[in-house]
Amino acid sequence: MSFNLCILGSGAALPTGRRNPTAQYIECNNRHILIDCGEGTQLQLRKFGIKLQRISHILISHLHGDHFFGLPGLISTMHLLGRTRGLTVYGPPELKQLISSFIEVGGHKLSFDVQFIGMTNKSIETIFEDRLIEIKSFPLKHRIPTWGYKIQEKQKALHLNAEAIKDAGLLLEDLPKLKSGLDIHKNGKILPNQLFTFAPSPSLEYVYCSDTKPWTGYEQAIEKAHLIYHEATFTEQHAARAKQTFHSTAKQAAQMAKKMDVKNLIIGHFSSRYDSSDQHLDEASEIFPNTLIAEDGLMIDLEKLPYF
Repeated sequence: MSFNLCILGSGAALPTGRRNPTAQYIECNNRHILIDCGEGTQLQLRKFGIKLQRISHILISHLHGDHFFGLPGLISTMHLLGRTRGLTVYGPPELKQLISSFIEVGGHKLSFDVQFIGMTNKSIETIFEDRLIEIKSFPLKHRIPTWGYKIQEKQKALHLNAEAIKDAGLLLEDLPKLKSGLDIHKNGKILPNQLFTFAPSPSLEYVYCSDTKPWTGYEQAIEKAHLIYHEATFTEQHAARAKQTFHSTAKQAAQMAKKMDVKNLIIGHFSSRYDSSDQHLDEASEIFPNTLIAEDGLMIDLEKLPYF
């Protein structure tokens, strides 16, 4: 099992030499997911050693350019590299027409299928799940329709007590049953599962809160999450501008994390007006100490973050 995050872009609408526009890569139990795809994302994927053909799901939060202008180029490159595996793209319903137009104008007939799934939900909903992970979307509060995303592990299997299993003379075929929580029937007796198992490791989740002002509508999605990313475009010095543009300050992001009993917080999407993110970190960590600054190339193993 694994759960890893790579920040590909941590800037806001105006790119700088230090920060690319927004994009993040998630590997969760061998599922490969891209969240947002600002201009230059495919170059960042290459720079940080991520194989773009592994990506199977792309989650677009909204249709401001710094969150999706890199998508047509990424899809085109996947085609030029001979991709045949299908790709699923989630985002606002208008995204399908936009990307299809780019592809048609370029004269491409893609070598793979792209399935577009439009987000219209007004509350948190599951948009994908398999036996190991689940992806949910939820609305945010920005100037245009915007969604956040939650990626979470399914409940993990129980750990096995090898010594107890050996002492009881259990068979190899009994192990999947034990991992699933079942009791073992042997020689007319019922052997309780708890004699041979330990509690599973905690299931982890990562929640991505793209451009938004603080809003009660997404509190349910982030409550008690292991790690959330929350935009923090401004410092308190520009709180009025944050309110006007439906963005958040670093302080507001920290307040939300503290209120909802989040375990760890990453803040990013920093306005290009700031030469440094030190003030963002100071404002947030004063309220919520477990705060990290999003930097391009930052890689996080969620299993190594504090859980309590």
